[in-house]
Amino acid sequence: MASLIWLAGGGLALVLAWLMPVNLKSVTVPLVERAGYDTLSLSAAGLRWAQSEKTGPAALLLRAAENLGDPGSPELKKALAALMSGHPELLAWGGYDPFLEPLLKLRANQGRTASTPVIEFLVTGEARQALRAYLANSRSLGVQSLLRLRDISGTGRFVPANRAGGQTLDALILVSALLYQGEHLSPPLQRELRSLVENALQKGQLAELESVFLNLLSLSRRLDWIQLCELLRRTEDFKTVGEYAHLARVAPDDFALIYAAALFSESSDRVAAYLLLYGKAGLEDLRFSLRHGQGAARLLLERQLPINRTALIGPGAIAEFGLLYPRLAIIVRWAGFVIGAFSILRGCDKLLFRAQPGFGPALPHVKSGILALLLAGLFAIATEPFLLKGAPLSEFKIRLSIPALATTSIPPNPSNSASSFTTMDASTLLSIGFFASLQIAMYLVCLMKIREIARQSFSPLMKLKLMENEENLFDGGLYIGIGGTATALVLQVLQIIEPNLLAAYSSNLFGITCVALVKIRHVRPFKRTLILEGQVAIESAMPKSAPIQAT
Repeated sequence: MASLIWLAGGGLALVLAWLMPVNLKSVTVPLVERAGYDTLSLSAAGLRWAQSEKTGPAALLLRAAENLGDPGSPELKKALAALMSGHPELLAWGGYDPFLEPLLKLRANQGRTASTPVIEFLVTGEARQALRAYLANSRSLGVQSLLRLRDISGTGRFVPANRAGGQTLDALILVSALLYQGEHLSPPLQRELRSLVENALQKGQLAELESVFLNLLSLSRRLDWIQLCELLRRTEDFKTVGEYAHLARVAPDDFALIYAAALFSESSDRVAAYLLLYGKAGLEDLRFSLRHGQGAARLLLERQLPINRTALIGPGAIAEFGLLYPRLAIIVRWAGFVIGAFSILRGCDKLLFRAQPGFGPALPHVKSGILALLLAGLFAIATEPFLLKGAPLSEFKIRLSIPALATTSIPPNPSNSASSFTTMDASTLLSIGFFASLQIAMYLVCLMKIREIARQSFSPLMKLKLMENEENLFDGGLYIGIGGTATALVLQVLQIIEPNLLAAYSSNLFGITCVALVKIRHVRPFKRTLILEGQVAIESAMPKSAPIQAT
C-alpha cells in the first residue's frame, strides 16, 4: 500500500510540475496569453493616439493592427479617416506641434494630403532659412550649440553645411535642433547629444556625430515629424537610434510592427535589442505577443526571451502564479521534477527491492536520490527546448562594411561561423532521452539480478561465486554506452540527426554513471556481506580443540 502511495504521489508531482507554464530560457504561450489578458490591443492604442490628434503614430498602429488581423482595425480606420477629413493640416506632419509654426506658414509645405517624411520639408533653402531664424532666438544652450555645427568644416561622409552641397547636413542639424528645442528627446538621449555636440565643437570635427546624423537621416526619410518625435521619446541612446535605422532598412515591410512594439512597450531599446538578438524568429515571437495585447508584448520584451510554443496549457491560476513570481515558479517546477522522480523510484524500491540482503535501510533512499536528480535533469531538458540551444545568427545583426584596398587574409566562411553555435534540436533531445532510458533499464535489470541471487537458498560462498559470474552483466552499462556513442556518431555522419557531440558522448556518460551506481552502491556492499557471512560459516564449521588439562 505504501509503495502505491509513493507511486501515485510521484506521478502527481510530475504532472503538476509539467503543467507549470514557466521556463528558464524561454517564455511559454500560457504565460504570454495570461500577461496580455484584458490589456490594451493595438487597435485600442491606435484609437487613443487618434483621439490625441496624432495621426502619424495612429496610422502606423493601424497598419500593424491590420497586419495582425486585429478585430478592432475597422473601427480605428474609421476614426482615423474622420480625423483626417476634419483636420487635413495634420496629415503631413502626423499631428500638431507648436514648434512647427515657422514651417507651417510656408507655401511650399502646404497642401500635402498624406504623411510626409520630415526631411522633405527642409529640402528648400527657404524652409531651412525660416527654421534657422526661428531657432536662432532660442534661449536653449543646446540649441545654440547645435546651430554652431554649421561652421565646422571637418567632416568625413557629409559635405560641410556652409558649403555648396551641404544642404543635407544643414537640414539634419536643424531637425536635431528642433527636436532639442521641443524637448522631444528622452533625457538620456538629450544629454548624450549635448555631450557629442560639445566634443565636436572643441575638436572642430563632427566625428561621432556623423553616424548620429546618418541614422537620423535614415529615420527622417521614413517617418513624419510626430512619428519621429514619439520614437525618440522612448529611446535611451543613439545606439538604439542606429539599430532602428538599420531595422528600417533590412525589414521595411515589418517596420510598422516594430514601431508599434516600441510604442506598446514604451521602450524602443528593448525592441531593437530583442530583434537584433533573435532575428526573424524574434520578429515572429514579437508578432505573437502583440496579437495578445500590451501586457504580453511588455512581458516578452522585459524578459528578452523567445517563446516556447511546446509548453502544455495548465490552469489559469498556475499561469498567474508564474507571472507574478517567475523565479519561485521555476524553483517549484524543478523541485516538482525531483520530488516526483524520487517518489516514483522510492515506490519501486518498496515494491521490488525490500527486505533483501546487501541493502541497508538507508541505501534505497540514496539510490533513489541519485536517480531522481538524473531523471529530473532529463525532464528539465525535455521541457526546456532553449536550455541547451545557443542563439543562432540573427538576420537583423548590424554588420559593419569597411572598404579595404587589398585583402591580406582569406575571409572566414560564413557557414563555419554559423555552425559554431551550439544547437540542440528535437532529434538530439530524443537521442539523449533514449540513451538515458536504456541505462535506467540496465540499472533495474542489474538490481533484479542481485535480488534473484540474494533470494537463493545457497551458501554465502556460492552466492559470491554467482555474483562474480554476473560481472559481465554488471558491466553491461559500459557496453551499451559505447555502442550508443558509436551509433550516434554513425547517424550524424549519415546526416540522419544533427551533428552534435553532446548527443553521442552522453551515452558514454550515462553508461559510466550506471555502472558506478551498480558496482559501488550495490555489488560491493552485497559482496562484503556475503564474505562476512561466509567467514562466519567457515569458523562455525571448524571443530573446536579440547582444552589441555594440567598434569
